[in-house]
Amino acid sequence: MASEDLRTLQRNALIQQTRTQVSSPAPALRSQPTHDEPLQTDSTASAATSAEQYLIFSLAEREFAIKANYIQGVERLAEVTPVPKVVSWVNGVINLRGSIASVVDLRVFLLVEKLPYNPLTRVLSVQYNDMLICLVVDSVSEMLPIPETTITNADVFPSTIPAWVIPYVSGSALLGKRTILVLDIARLLFADKMQRYATEQ
Repeated sequence: MASEDLRTLQRNALIQQTRTQVSSPAPALRSQPTHDEPLQTDSTASAATSAEQYLIFSLAEREFAIKANYIQGVERLAEVTPVPKVVSWVNGVINLRGSIASVVDLRVFLLVEKLPYNPLTRVLSVQYNDMLICLVVDSVSEMLPIPETTITNADVFPSTIPAWVIPYVSGSALLGKRTILVLDIARLLFADKMQRYATEQ
């Protein structure tokens, strides 16, 4: 069932937000998105009202976020048609509801250890402008609102952030005890490396 996981995540996010709107007596909190972290204080509640929705996924034991409006679907790993003479991080292509899309193993692309796929493995179909691509990730967890004020610019990343991901992220969001890396889709999809599918002859 194509995009079943994404529809479930979106539905759950809307249910959580509706529950908060109904149960919260304070007008300032009625439009506040909810998530698993403690409620924000009055000083940050107003910032939450403009929080954008992000899809949260895992890769190499770290959490990443992509803006929900770039996500076309979350798919279970299906049959991929191999393509000759392409780089190792391109698994092949799939027919995605009538569109042919390349399938990129994000672990291999980012030079992280490749692991066998398992039932939690997911394929994110991502579109930016006219470019559609599928990214293989370890798992997908939830749809989450992330206030812009919680995102730290990539230029001030702590040293604990691995160097292999810095070129492709715009910042990191600290939500309670969670550090979520915000993936910059434009940087990723239009990186020189991503544009060079063919192997060198």
